[in-house]
Amino acid sequence: MFPSTSRDGGRDPWADGPSTGPSGPAPGYPPAPRTGPAEEERRERKGPRRLRKGGPGRRSDDASEEAPDEEAPPVEFRRPLALTVAGFAALLATGLVLGAQTAGPGHRLPFAVVIFGVQMLYVLAWTMAMRPPALLVVALVSAGTAAIADIAAVQSDIAGLAPLGYAALAGLVLGVLGQLVRRVDRVRVTDSLGGTLLIVVGVVAFASLIVLSRIPKGTQAITVCLTAAGVALLVARLTDAVAPWPRLAPQVPRGAAGVVVGAMLGTLTSAVLGSYLVGFTPTSAALVGVVTAATAVLADLAVGYAEAGRLMAGEPPTMWVARHMQGPLGGFALAAPAAYAMCVLFL
Repeated sequence: MFPSTSRDGGRDPWADGPSTGPSGPAPGYPPAPRTGPAEEERRERKGPRRLRKGGPGRRSDDASEEAPDEEAPPVEFRRPLALTVAGFAALLATGLVLGAQTAGPGHRLPFAVVIFGVQMLYVLAWTMAMRPPALLVVALVSAGTAAIADIAAVQSDIAGLAPLGYAALAGLVLGVLGQLVRRVDRVRVTDSLGGTLLIVVGVVAFASLIVLSRIPKGTQAITVCLTAAGVALLVARLTDAVAPWPRLAPQVPRGAAGVVVGAMLGTLTSAVLGSYLVGFTPTSAALVGVVTAATAVLADLAVGYAEAGRLMAGEPPTMWVARHMQGPLGGFALAAPAAYAMCVLFL
């Protein structure tokens, strides 16, 4: 079965010719260590190995890759701050609801003045918080867009959102062009496009309340929807001041209980109002109220996450007043077109 001698047995071990068999180390002897410039360079690149307690050694470069990231400490809850923001949300809702009561056929100007004041607060808070390139240009363009949208909402022959859409598009184009003029701001124009869009569209969204006051049941819808949104924001912030649990994120000082309870009580308030207002029933009022209340509290919560993201990215904190006005203003800015859509589609 097997030959008694190897195939290299008859060959002279001192022969100079190449071996015909497979090359390899002689049996019984360990392989010779590798030497040469390439091997020495590879050893120097790896670096020294160090021992770990309870495990094999590893290189220092591997240690830097496997080291866990240090977690930032959670942001503490501040009860006075939550109470202050809750009070601001209540005042804002009261002003908008009472301003809507002054609107009537041929008398839209007082309500437009109230809306324009809220729009200026929105421009101040959001430009200072987001700080887009050419901040002054974006703020001036947004203020001009707000004025044009309010005038279009009051003076247009047919109550609709088309003039407001044109105003928003013109404001966005002018805001971007204002940032492209300066070479310093031209580099960041792509990153700031989203921020400019939020500011311009937000001020135009408030003008939709003027359009809503011009259609049947519009003033009653504003009362129901903005009251629901105001109660939702108020209760959410008050709950955060008393029982901020369970915490949604370590970097966001908000609790899930406030968001849920605020939306529920806002819906309940709208249902109660619907039983007293002409043209509404508790069911229809609760339907439009739950949408606007949930929209307001979720927008307020999203603003908190956006601010935490900016701080984690290394950006310096913004003005204290503007930073905490941003949430309620964003909630009402998103609740206004939601109220218009619910009134047009379901009432």
